This record gives sequence, structure tokens and C-alpha cells, in this order.
Amino acid sequence: MDLRRRPPKPSHRNHHLLKQPQKSSSAAIRRSPSPAPKASDALPLPLYLTNGIFFTLFFSVAYYLLHRWRDKIRSSTPLHVVTLSELAAILSLIASFIYLLGFFGIDFVQSFIARASHDAWDIEDEDETRFLLNQDRRPAPCLNSSISTSVSRFMDPPTPLPSQDDEDLVKSVVSGDIPSYSLESRLGDCHRAASIRREAVQRLTGRSLAGLPLDGFDYESILGQCCEMPIGYVQIPVGIAGPLLLNGCEYSVPMATTEGCLVASTNRGCKAIYASGGATTVLFRDGMTRAPVVKFPTASRASELLFFLEEPANFDTLAVVFNKSSRFARLQKIQCSLAGRNLYIRFSCGTGDAMGMNMVSKGVQNVLEFLQDEFPDMEVGGISGNFCSDKKPAAVNWIQGRGKSVVCEAMISGEVVEKVLKTSVSALVELNMIKNLTGSAIAGALGGFNAHAANIVSAIFIATGQDPAQNIESSHCITMMESINDGKDLHISVTMPCIEVGTVGGGTQLASQSACLNLLGVKGACRESPASNSRLLAAIVAGSVLAGELSLMSAIASGQLVKSHMKYNRSIRDMSTVTS
Repeated sequence: MDLRRRPPKPSHRNHHLLKQPQKSSSAAIRRSPSPAPKASDALPLPLYLTNGIFFTLFFSVAYYLLHRWRDKIRSSTPLHVVTLSELAAILSLIASFIYLLGFFGIDFVQSFIARASHDAWDIEDEDETRFLLNQDRRPAPCLNSSISTSVSRFMDPPTPLPSQDDEDLVKSVVSGDIPSYSLESRLGDCHRAASIRREAVQRLTGRSLAGLPLDGFDYESILGQCCEMPIGYVQIPVGIAGPLLLNGCEYSVPMATTEGCLVASTNRGCKAIYASGGATTVLFRDGMTRAPVVKFPTASRASELLFFLEEPANFDTLAVVFNKSSRFARLQKIQCSLAGRNLYIRFSCGTGDAMGMNMVSKGVQNVLEFLQDEFPDMEVGGISGNFCSDKKPAAVNWIQGRGKSVVCEAMISGEVVEKVLKTSVSALVELNMIKNLTGSAIAGALGGFNAHAANIVSAIFIATGQDPAQNIESSHCITMMESINDGKDLHISVTMPCIEVGTVGGGTQLASQSACLNLLGVKGACRESPASNSRLLAAIVAGSVLAGELSLMSAIASGQLVKSHMKYNRSIRDMSTVTS
């Protein structure tokens, strides 16, 4: 290839040459006239023909290899087994890629080297040199400290607004000259960006944010993953309930809540469980779901895809396509529901220690692209068609489960019921029948056959960095109470088919939430046994719900609910003295 036809970019090593008089430069140009177009170094052909040949070669062999690999996936042939023609295609692909990279990538490489060495030398005439180097000095994004140290050698320091102070920036945001969402990338300082945005919001609304803390939070940790355009953070107290004796192990359960009596009540339930020998949990299902909706010209055509997906012989092929999305994704089953010419496809898969919504969505996208080749008239209506069903009460979740399905049980002795819970076995059994079962049925409850499972689920979710909105289906619970041993003791159980939790990703990476996960011994992913940490967290949630149900039902049965809340859930401050 003819790289001599591309004049090199000036660099700091010949920086002194940039300051020579224009006369010397023009004389040099006169002494070295532009050469006539030459043939390519790669082939004895004109350069434009060589480029065309390698372009055609690259895309044709890439298309050939993709079709060959698709056929191998369908026939379950190992991808590493290649024929002579496939080997030649691979070599041609590599050769054409190297040529195209060398020809079209030389400008990028030179500009990359120029940026890497820019900080090592001083520029006497910045405007002239920037023009000559043709550099695009974009402001560096706000990076985590561990990343910015290694990347700073290859990036210019963020200098988008060198002459503006914070007051000028606030005025620019208020006037709309600078978008609020761009402050982090412009300034390279997430805390400063939050501070400027906060002040701009106060001026635009005329309302004070004095009670909302700003300092003491790592805003870089949420950039690009947890929250956009932050102006501060909300403080939620975290209480501890326990020890919860579960499957022979003790756990101190963190609960983030602003509801008085909740932690105390759950703690009393833990005490009763502990005194009776502990609780036992069983996880009987684990699979996150995503259900896209696809459309066809006719209902009969949609039914053809339904039959294709329900054919057991096709499942293995689809599983291979789906599982490519992650080393932890494992397709478990596919369920279809037809509505006219619309087909709803509910995928269920294991997701390791992650809650798994992003993971299963990527796998579903892979399968839809695969099916598009087999059914070209298929139109994807949406990656989610609400047959999943996420963050909404739905019978499909209540019946078939979503996330972790857990049952937790305990035998509470009659003595503990009387001394710790201040009630009787018969009173608890009767109250559970008329309240949690009959009362919920009269109300038309969907998955709500319990006293207050959502209270405990929400508090643990917030403390451990889960998605609070998934409390909707995660709180599906049926509480059962029966008298045993001739009515002397109590058997209590909670069955929760949709606990959606993870110990990696999302809010679990934040410092406070990570500390709460660490307290439970489920921080991060379990390398020895993938999915063990998330399953244990689900079991702890179910055990805590059991403790909360036991204590609240006892308080209602003994008539102590209102008295307890009036005593422990009322502020002692004189609210008449609190200024608005």
C-alpha cells in the first residue's frame, strides 16, 4: 500500500520546525513537488482498484462465514471444525482487514499518538499548533478514579470552559445555554456538576433544597449506571433485625425504612423463630423472564411460529443462540400465548448472581434476530410485551413464578407464642383464616394473601441495592398458619414465587448497599457456585417476611397494633415550631 501519499502529521519532535518562516516552508514545497499517482504497494493495480478489491473481499467472506456459522448452529456442528474453503475465507478476511486497517486507520493512529504525547511538552503558540495538528479537544468524561489514572495518559485534560467560574456556569444552565445533563462530561468533576445543577434548580423553581444533602457522596460511582442528573441524595435510616436463625445459620438483617415499629416488629418475630429452633427455606424455582411480542400478517402465520417454538427439537438450537449473550445465561423454557396475529413469547432463564433483566433481554434479542431469518415477515412489536411481567401484579408471575421462588416455614412452640408474641395459637390460626385468606379473597387480591410482606421486602431491597419497583411482584406471598401437636404449637409458612434479587450489578455496587450485602455474607458473585449468593439473599428475604408476618399477626390478634404504633411511631417533636 502507498502510505507515502499521506503527508505525516506534525509532532512534538519537530515542533521547532513549525516556527520556521513561511519562506522556508514554501521553498521546501517547491523543491519537493507532489508526485504523480502511483500504483498500490499491495497489488500491481491502481490504488482505487486495490481498495475496491479488498472492500469486496472483506464483506463477501464475512457474509459467507456468517452464513456458514449459522448453519453450524442449526445442525449443532462445533464452530471450531472448519473446512478448507472456510479456512481460506478466514485467511482472506484477516488479510483484507489488515489492509483496510492499515490504509484507513493510519490517521487515527497518528492522532492517537499525538494526543498521548501532548502532555509531555509545552506549546508556545497554542492556537497555531492546534490548527496544524487539527486536534479535536473534546472534554474528558467523568471517570472513576481507578480508571481515570490509567486513561489520563491518552486523553487531554478536560478544558471545555477554562474561563468560567461556577456562577457563570449556573447562569448558563438557567438560561439554557448549557444543558444540565452535560455538566459531568463538560467539567470532568461529578461533585461539582451536581452542585451547579442543584443551584440552577433552586433558582429555576424558587424553592430551597437546604435539607437535601450534597456532600459526603461518591457521585462518580453512579455515573452512567444508577442515576442521571443528580442534585444530592436522600438519607434513609437502616435498622438491624435479628439474629434470624435460618437453615442453621444466623443473619443480622439490614432494613432501610422510615416506618416506625417495622424493624422492632420484625426483630420480635426473629426472636420467636430463634427461640423455637429456627426456620427452614427451600428454593424450588429460579428463572428470570422476558416476553417480547411479535406480529405477523395473519394469525395462521403467527401460529406457525408458535408451533416452531413449542417443538422440543428446536429448543436446543434456540438455547445455543440465547446462551451466547452471557456465560451465566441459561435458557430454561419458552412459553407462548397467541392473541390474534400477535404472538407473546415468554423466555425464562437462569442468570447467576445477577437479577438478570439485562442479561435475559440480550438473550431474547439474539433469538429474535435468529428467528427473523426463518420468519422474514415477523415484525417485533416490542422487546417486552408485558407477558413477562415486570413491575406489575400479574397472575402469570403468581402462578408460574419469576426470579427466585422460595417457601419458608417454622414451628413456633405454644410457650413462645404466649411469652414472646403475647397471644395464642388458636387466635393466630383464626385471624390468618379470616384476614389473610378470606379477607384477601373478598378484596380480589392478586398474590396478596399476607399481612404486610411488602414492608419487609421493600426495606431489605432498599438497603441492599435492589430495584425497589420490583417489590410489586417480589411481595407476592401467601401466609399459612396451622395448629399442630394437638393445637399446642403453631406451624407458619410463607410461599413467595417471585423474589427478584441479585448481588451484582445496579445499586448493589454502591458503597452503602454493598456494605449491607457484606453484612449478610452475600456481597458480589459467588465464584465457587454461581447463583448461590443471590439465592441465599432470596432465602433471607423470605425468612424475614416470615418473622414480620408472625409478629404483626400476633400484634393484631392481641389488640396491641394501635397502641404500639401510637407509642413508637409518633414524633416527639412539636411540629408547630417547625418552619416550612
